[in-house]
Amino acid sequence: MPIKIPYELPAYKILQNENIFVMSRDRAEHQDIRPLKILILNIMPKKIETESQLLRLLSNTSIQVDIDFLNLASHVSKNTPENHLSTFYKTFDKVCCNKYDGMIITGAPVEQLPFEQVDYWNEICRIMKWSKTNVFSTLHICWGAQAGLYYHFGIEKHMLDKKLFGVFPHVVEYENAQLLKGFDDVFMVPHSRHSEVLREDIEKVSQLQILTSSPMAGVHIIANKNGRQYFITGHSEYDRNTLADEYFRDVEKGLDIELPYNYFPDDDPSNKPLFSWKCHANLMFSNWLNYCIYQSTPYDLSELEVRNWDWEAGI
Repeated sequence: MPIKIPYELPAYKILQNENIFVMSRDRAEHQDIRPLKILILNIMPKKIETESQLLRLLSNTSIQVDIDFLNLASHVSKNTPENHLSTFYKTFDKVCCNKYDGMIITGAPVEQLPFEQVDYWNEICRIMKWSKTNVFSTLHICWGAQAGLYYHFGIEKHMLDKKLFGVFPHVVEYENAQLLKGFDDVFMVPHSRHSEVLREDIEKVSQLQILTSSPMAGVHIIANKNGRQYFITGHSEYDRNTLADEYFRDVEKGLDIELPYNYFPDDDPSNKPLFSWKCHANLMFSNWLNYCIYQSTPYDLSELEVRNWDWEAGI
């Protein structure tokens, strides 16, 4: 898919060198087509790295996608240059009057804090409330999934005895989900987190359906049955070396960190990591764009205001 991003964005040249079809805004604006409008709330520390990961996955269909990046006004990023944020990101006050076909809320390294103690929690809540009327379909990833389940449905997160870290086998529980079209019975997903949401808490909420899970990593994808919200506890967007970078960073800091599970061949960190989740990551994001958004979103986004939130889109 041609993804519409500024030419100056670092991800533009990275993806172009990988033969991924990226399109400058100037060229896109001369095409007679209504692109999907996608908003990415990027609260990961390494924002430039996360940009490339997500844009790579959003490039895998023939639909044109127009990307906006959202940054939090209530939090100062320590790992991304200020000029990058001011050039390529918008704050909520600049987008709150817009309508979007889709939105992605990323993870963040704050899962060991209670939600209310996160310094940007109130702003996140305003954005999640706004998403119900201004966004057709929202993907919540890792901490973003836990935050979304807590805000929308009151589901608490629970701390793990140790960090869940590695690449784990998952199974499909709900075979007819649009997000899972073409999935194998077993597929791999990276996880890197200190907390979890419990199956029994999710099953108490009638609006929610567990789509996929792992015997080792727990519930994985949870869907609102109206097809408008997905909560994903893993990190399918991770590149081959993302877990390795986390592992070597923590080793260098002298932290007590175990080898990521099922990642380095022979559990030898000098070996090149196996990239065992790439196909299903691409399939999940292309399904989201094709089936969960493109086939259902109104052509005129102003119609989102009159769409019933309980409309049965199907999951």
